[in-house]
Amino acid sequence: MRILVVSDTHGDYGALQRAILAQPHAEVVIHLGDGAEEAERAQAAFPEKRFLRLRGNCDWGSKLPAFLVEEFSGKRFYCTHGAAEEVKFGLYEAERRAREYKANVLLFGHTHTPLCEYDDGLYLLNPGSLHGFGATYGFVDVTKAGIVTQIVKLS
Repeated sequence: MRILVVSDTHGDYGALQRAILAQPHAEVVIHLGDGAEEAERAQAAFPEKRFLRLRGNCDWGSKLPAFLVEEFSGKRFYCTHGAAEEVKFGLYEAERRAREYKANVLLFGHTHTPLCEYDDGLYLLNPGSLHGFGATYGFVDVTKAGIVTQIVKLS
């Protein structure tokens, strides 16, 4: 199963659309916040995909959740925008919460800086910002053999 992970689109619907089209095998799209309006628009445009959408610190008035915990193919994901966990100052709180929920994967945004790491049983993925020059997104493949995370520069 492939999961497309995006964050911080900040109104750039075109970039979000291009990322979704670039990953046709992604069954799920997770938008980690700061782009609630374009994520809603993309969900309507791609009804064959499952969308999970979170509220970011710039999604004023949004009633989307601040975080969620989901399972895909038996692997647990802790998903957050990252502002509440203050990820711009370090990953301690985000990692603590992910481990508290017994997650295998931590997905977060907010910093606009892509990150793809593995730390003591926990995969960490920040897809970066899908907006402007140098826009990036990420994906997670969950297979019988394990988990693969990757960052992709939008072309």
